Amino acid sequence: MKPLPFQSDSEVGAAIPQVVAHLRGGGLLAYPTETVYGLGSRAMQPDVAALAALKGRAASKPFLLLISDRAMAEANGLAFNASADALARAFWPGPLTLVLPGGSGRLPDLLRGPDGGIAVRWTSHQAIARLVAALGGPLTSTSANLPGQPPGPGADAIARDFAPAVAAGKLLVLDGGVLGNRPPSTVVDCTKPRAQIVREGTLSVHELRRAVGRLAP
Repeated sequence: MKPLPFQSDSEVGAAIPQVVAHLRGGGLLAYPTETVYGLGSRAMQPDVAALAALKGRAASKPFLLLISDRAMAEANGLAFNASADALARAFWPGPLTLVLPGGSGRLPDLLRGPDGGIAVRWTSHQAIARLVAALGGPLTSTSANLPGQPPGPGADAIARDFAPAVAAGKLLVLDGGVLGNRPPSTVVDCTKPRAQIVREGTLSVHELRRAVGRLAP
């Protein structure tokens, strides 16, 4: 199957019902974000396991979740301490991923990092936020690349890299155009009282501190 156009409002509107049906059937998705192309699934144990198998990724290295608003994170039992609350208010939606505690019994343990937290981001990619809202639950996310390779810059490269899964109807690729060489999201661990930087990406530590002061890592 050729990549599905996913750029104009009309393309996004036409694609969303098909994409939601594909995901609810246990399918996997390649899609644009505000940083790089991602691979994802519903936040359910068998779907996440299938995503890990497609990516060739160890189960010990978890995926993050994309949400369409903060209420979606809270509905899945994720908790915001003072630092997480301040950072979310300052930078969401946007390229900031927060590692949050909670989610037991609602989100699969495959998503948990070694600290026990689950990484989550309210995406600022409006079309993907629309898709996640229509899905009614979080979309898992990992960069769309084979191990050791950079993320694919566009839909055609991703469809080529994962051709067997595309041909089998397991992976649906959304064409959101060619994305530039952008850094990934910044990741902050908020599972402890003091926030800690995990990965400095699009947002610098200086920007975080300028916005929320002592509550920043």
